[in-house]
Formats: sequence, C-alpha cells, structure tokens
Amino acid sequence: MTNSEKVIEWIKKYFKENGNGCKAVIGISGGTDSSVVAALLVRALGKENVIGVLMPEGKQHDIDVSREIVDLLGIKSYTVNIGETVKTLSKEVSEQMGYDVYQKDIYRTNTPARIRMSVLYGISGLIGGRVVNTCNLSEDWVGYSTKFGDSAGDFSPISAFTKGEVREMGRELGLPRKFVEKIPEDGMSGKSDEEKLGFTYEVLDRYIRTGEIDDLKIKEKIDHMHKINLHKINPMPAYRK
Repeated sequence: MTNSEKVIEWIKKYFKENGNGCKAVIGISGGTDSSVVAALLVRALGKENVIGVLMPEGKQHDIDVSREIVDLLGIKSYTVNIGETVKTLSKEVSEQMGYDVYQKDIYRTNTPARIRMSVLYGISGLIGGRVVNTCNLSEDWVGYSTKFGDSAGDFSPISAFTKGEVREMGRELGLPRKFVEKIPEDGMSGKSDEEKLGFTYEVLDRYIRTGEIDDLKIKEKIDHMHKINLHKINPMPAYRK
C-alpha cells in the first residue's frame, strides 16, 4: 500500500471509532498540506462529509488557490474573513499593553492562527464535526506551527510524514502540480517558509530521516529549534497527586 492509501484507511478507522457519521472540518489555506489532507479526507469519507473553511485575514493574495482546491474536490465550503476580528482584538490588547501589539512578530503570527482554530471549532461544534490538524512532521520537528493554533485538532493524518512525503502523497492522489508544488508561505511576511527558517525542507527532511546533513551550523540550528519547541507537540505537563 502507498502512504496515501494507508492514511485513507487510518482516517476511515478514526471516524468509525471516534465520530461515526461526523463530518471532517478543515481549514483550506491553498497550501500543499491542506490540499493533500482535503483530498485524503474526500477519498476516505466522501466529499459530502468534508467541510472546507477559507479564512483570509483581510485580502489574501492566493485565496483563488484555496477556492480552486475546494472546487476541484467538490466539497462544501465556508469563507470566514478574520481580518476585522484580528484588528478589533489587537486594538483592545494594544490599549492594555500601551503599544501596538500587532507590530510584534510573535503576536502578528500566532494570533490569527488561534482565531482561525476558534473558527474551525465553532463550525465543527455547530455541525457535530471533527477538526483536522494539517501539520506535517517537518513543521512539527522545528516548531513551525502555532500552539493552540494550526497545531491543534482532533486528529492528525500527516504528522508522521515529512514535507517531501506529503508532496509525494499529493502526486499519488493525482492532484495538479500547482497544489503539490506550491511554495510554502505564511501569507503575511512576504517570505517563504524556507526563507524564514534559513534552510530548505529538502535539507530538513533528509536530516530527519537519515541523520545526515552537510552544514553543521544548520544542524545546530535545527537541533536547537527541535529542542525548544517540543512543548508544542508533547502532552501538557500536569501535576499529579
């Protein structure tokens, strides 16, 4: 069986045991991960049981790509623009903090992601659905996700697969190249993921799978990022009596 076939069977099993008859709710960014996961969900559950949610923050330059994957897969979708919500919340927090919090990278990056997850769980609650996490192993390895934002979800189909392996699943599923090969970006900084990380996913994936890496400075950076971001994927520490 191919990886995509294995994941499809796993999704079927998850829903049979944890939400028989429920619909899957997925945020559609237009990127490779959400496109591939949406296609996996359609194969596993049928397009009538997959709900896509587009959540631009104001104007999104590649929103058409999100709409194209929704149309290609034939799934029902909702568009919820979070732009005004982000502005209102940022204004309130800024007034309390005494400065424009939206100018801080940690706030500007993480807050929209957490609002998007609130939207997904709001819709999921209304229809009795299950929210899918679309993070891959490469992103999780270096903490390139938002805690309680895109790193949240009820089930995670591709967290065991590197970015390269997710792309290969997209090819197995027959997705058009534009979805499989789309350059990963956050849609806010104007930079690609790899520009922000300082290394390519190809280098990272090779290191994850084989332990091999040519640049020792990049190895040190990856190891450091992995260590300090483990709190994002490990269970929450809890005091036990």
